[in-house]
Amino acid sequence: MDLHALGRQATQLHQQGRLNEAETLYRQILALDPRVFPALYLLGMLRLQQGDSGEAAQLIERALAINPNDPAALAHYGLALLGQSRFGEAVARFDRLLAFQPGEPTALMGRGTALKALGRFAAALADYESVLAVDPRNADAWNGRGLLLRSLRRIDEALDSFNRALALTPDFADALQNRGDLLWSEKLDNLAATADLEKALILEPGRALLRGSLLHLKMFAADWRDFEHQTALVHQEVRAGKLVIHPFAYQAIVESPAHSQSCSRTYGQSRYPAQAFQPHAPSRRDKIRIGYVSGDFREQAVGLLLAGLYEQHDKSRFEIFAFNTGDASNDHIRQRALAVFDRFIDITHLSDTAAAERIRREGIDVLVTLNGYFGAERLGIFAHRPAPVQVSYMGFPATLGLAYIDYILADRIVIPDGERDFYDEKVVWLPETYWVNDSERTIADETPSRAECGLPGDAFVFCNFNSSYKLTPATFASWMRILDQTPGSVLWLLAGNNPAYAGNLRREAGAAGIDPQRLIFADPVSSAQHLARLKLADLSLDNLPYNAHTTAADVLWAGVPIITCRGTTWPGRVAASLLTAIGLDDLICDDLPAYEALAVMLAQNPAQLKAIKGRLEKHRLTTPLFDTVRFARHMEAAYQEMAARNRRGEAPAHFAVPAL
Repeated sequence: MDLHALGRQATQLHQQGRLNEAETLYRQILALDPRVFPALYLLGMLRLQQGDSGEAAQLIERALAINPNDPAALAHYGLALLGQSRFGEAVARFDRLLAFQPGEPTALMGRGTALKALGRFAAALADYESVLAVDPRNADAWNGRGLLLRSLRRIDEALDSFNRALALTPDFADALQNRGDLLWSEKLDNLAATADLEKALILEPGRALLRGSLLHLKMFAADWRDFEHQTALVHQEVRAGKLVIHPFAYQAIVESPAHSQSCSRTYGQSRYPAQAFQPHAPSRRDKIRIGYVSGDFREQAVGLLLAGLYEQHDKSRFEIFAFNTGDASNDHIRQRALAVFDRFIDITHLSDTAAAERIRREGIDVLVTLNGYFGAERLGIFAHRPAPVQVSYMGFPATLGLAYIDYILADRIVIPDGERDFYDEKVVWLPETYWVNDSERTIADETPSRAECGLPGDAFVFCNFNSSYKLTPATFASWMRILDQTPGSVLWLLAGNNPAYAGNLRREAGAAGIDPQRLIFADPVSSAQHLARLKLADLSLDNLPYNAHTTAADVLWAGVPIITCRGTTWPGRVAASLLTAIGLDDLICDDLPAYEALAVMLAQNPAQLKAIKGRLEKHRLTTPLFDTVRFARHMEAAYQEMAARNRRGEAPAHFAVPAL
């Protein structure tokens, strides 16, 4: 077989963007001769384009063993190391290339990216400015500069850099994706963001995370055009091990724990590969040191829920440390955290390596990520193994797919025993529920009137205050069938941050034969005010495949029942966990017809609904769900067993915490 002819054909396919076909031919060449430098290097570059920096690094390293000074291979090896979070090594590779090719732009920009990750922002910006000083028409440099400026929170300058990159190269898919993400998350310009991501997807359909980001953005707007087809494509790519969607966004559509695990593994192992670390010396302290890593020690869902747990920890047996990775807000939740932690340490601006070293110095026994793949992820810190026991809790309702996360805290409802193989962590089953609540959460003294909230005085009010991205066409169709069978009822929803959301839902309602004005949208208010206004609702309706989580706890704390349909993954079983823990498991349904029938029956039977509300009021402070002290003892028992196993030199193992 003519390897040169195969190589030419593979290169042509690669240049045409037909990556899967090119990959097949590159692998065919290497099966015949594993030392063909161009095939090794180009396949590595292709895998880098597809988002697999791990295999890319392996392939290009093999290529460099054959030709150690090839400039293009050195540059792409540095880029692959960046994708593996091996930033120090990447700097060394780029330095090597710059030693014999001073000013080489790819090396300067790659080094700038690595320096940014290492927290050396001034040096990183200098590298980008060096490229632009020589070549102000370098779109790649403007794009990289934009990413750096965004990380420095210089948002307008970052947007200007992306604009300059796209003015030079209008079909620059990476810059389109970066600008779209910034417009969406920082400027709330959803229309412009959607246009950027759609154009990027047309240009590069296989681009990492792009299809999933666009789907997620459209779900915030209830823009369901082509929803089924796009969802099917995302599932297909996830099953194939492609980096197509962020794991958190995937929870809104996933219905298989196996697919959820695949998504997390692909993302996590690509973005946060394990790093070298020094073994931990056995602790000889009497007290166990617990470290919580979070970007949400503030008035945010996780911050609100865990505030009481921090305060209820037994200080005679535990020392608790906060490692803050979020903003410097100074609200009442931050003040409570500052008052209760033994140490509150801000690691927001430290690199992952430096943050891990800072945590290690504190001698933490059990380190807990409260974000996972939500918000300020910072799992690169955990990749350095700064603590002997590392745990995932609360922020992300699925496996992280990372070998260095030892345990995940759950309960038997969200993770049945038969599904533990879909979790790379060892499962620790807490009794009653894994969900923590703060029994001191404040409800505003003054409840607004229905008129003040835009609600009809005599209507039956269904509500759902979940984030808009959780809503799927199937759930909305179910709600419309419920409204159709309950004349005089309305559905009260959170307005969301996408201006198209309300209009799109009202259009969908009209298409289903429901008066669009029966959908009423509420603006955001403070947590205490929100809990007060929830009392105006009669019954809360849940979502599938992603349940109400914090929003389910909110309505129950406010005294409003919620009916749910038990899902097929952890995100779809949380409301069932909460209802079981508060003694209202008769509000858990097994399918949509039963869910709809229950909603209609309760809307039409005031006495029955009143009896359920009476049970809820009775159970609210007498059952486990809102018993923060009881929950804290269960959590501490879990931490104690984890630390004890480690001190005995035993490997992590599944275990269940007995109820008090």
